[in-house]
Amino acid sequence: MLKFYYSLAPNPMKVALFLEEAGLPYEPIAVDTRKGEQHLPAFTALNPNAKVPVIVDGATTVFDSSAILLYLADKTGQFLPAGEHRGALLSWMMFVASGIGPFTGQCVHFKHYAPEHMPYALKRYEFEAWRHWKIIDAHLTGKTWMLGEAYSVLDMAVWGWARAVPFALGPECWAQLPQVKRLLDAVNERPAAQRAVALKDRHSFKAEMDEEARLAMFPHLRA
Repeated sequence: MLKFYYSLAPNPMKVALFLEEAGLPYEPIAVDTRKGEQHLPAFTALNPNAKVPVIVDGATTVFDSSAILLYLADKTGQFLPAGEHRGALLSWMMFVASGIGPFTGQCVHFKHYAPEHMPYALKRYEFEAWRHWKIIDAHLTGKTWMLGEAYSVLDMAVWGWARAVPFALGPECWAQLPQVKRLLDAVNERPAAQRAVALKDRHSFKAEMDEEARLAMFPHLRA
């Protein structure tokens, strides 16, 4: 059975959604990043970058959420448009991986977790997070899903981070991102998404962002 190493962060949740949508049997294995479990040798043997998610599918190990999503879509033949949509799929998948995720994540870090207030860093990452999300919002105008009428692995990638937008950009964000909110709501209504979110009840994760958690999640603080 496929093993799925996860936390409740945006990137692992994308993979959880695909696994549930595709009906793949899997064993969820919790990695509590606030306790530093991602730095244990047994885990870094799977992903030297010490980040979730990771899957182990027989003799194959895959890390990085975008790589996992594409691997699983190829493996199952599900949620993977071909033909004329293939180029757009890959382009937008990389847009999420290289832009949406990093800028939204850094916006969250400097707004909520940085040990000191750094106006320049916050302004830069908040600006770039807004810029990237507005590109997604404009792209979705007139479309049901990111690639038109077909729900795909790309929508799952966007959904993972869209869930974090209010925390990154504030609860009023949806007034400027109505199409993103529409996509988020549509995915949330899917039974597979509800099963993916219910993973939070399968394992207990540390909730406190105390000194132990900060040192585990932000190793540069130890330097």
